[in-house]
Amino acid sequence: KVTIQDAWHPQATLATYLLVNRNLPLPAQLPEGTVVRVPLQRVALLSSVHTALLTDLRAESCIAALADTPDLEQLRALQADAVWVSPFENAGHGSLSRLGTPLIECADYMENSPLARAEWMRFYGRLVGRAAEADSLFLAIERRYLDLRQKASKLKPQPTVFCDLRTGGTWYQPGGHSTMGQFIADAGGRYLWADRPESGSLQLDFESVFSRAHAADIWLLKYGRPTSLTYASLAGEFNRYTQFRPWRERHILACNTMQKAFYEEVPFHPERLLANLICVFHPAVAPQIEQTVRYYEPLAN
Repeated sequence: KVTIQDAWHPQATLATYLLVNRNLPLPAQLPEGTVVRVPLQRVALLSSVHTALLTDLRAESCIAALADTPDLEQLRALQADAVWVSPFENAGHGSLSRLGTPLIECADYMENSPLARAEWMRFYGRLVGRAAEADSLFLAIERRYLDLRQKASKLKPQPTVFCDLRTGGTWYQPGGHSTMGQFIADAGGRYLWADRPESGSLQLDFESVFSRAHAADIWLLKYGRPTSLTYASLAGEFNRYTQFRPWRERHILACNTMQKAFYEEVPFHPERLLANLICVFHPAVAPQIEQTVRYYEPLAN
């Protein structure tokens, strides 16, 4: 029996699943919950994040479909054992709820802790008959992450950090209790909005960001574009970016998610991003931590 807490209403339950071996008859008496016959043999995924995890668990053969916008008739024709969906606050899953196929609520993205999100692999592993592999992989990831965090906690000085670019008139920064906020702290950085209690994004104007971050040590940019950003292209997009110290002193580190597998890897391999950020914040230890740059790398001129 697996019970998933409602991330928006912690006292409530989002879903309850009863995982029953597909090779055994259903018990006469079952508690309340959605019956899922495991291991799943045909899975429809609505996120590439879970594709990468199932590949890690050597269970990719069970992936029957991957789509951003599912078509009900196509899903019905697939005869999938389950559809993995992402829940949203106060929202159902529309026509998918009438499919008659178990919907697996993949609420891992709502976790604030990088390790808490990664631990969801233990649930997903049990769905696809890879429980032992998932437990072993998570323990290895947890061990590596905690070891890196311990190393980073002793490194000085801790650089001040802010993130990303303005979109229209809004500049989104991770909340102080967000996953990215924790990554920065665990990597030995001082996130400039660590004092904010939000776990989601902060919607700020340029002046608010500039007043707090203009003298920051490091600027982390994550974006997805066909061509890579440069210092010159940033200045061309919005000249006031040049007023930030990291632009003037060339301390911008960027990750182009169209070239790097950031979204596919990081949710279930947080130790990889942590290693990368430690090297960004504390270059002197980079040779002992990470041999190749995986995500964030210096922005080109």
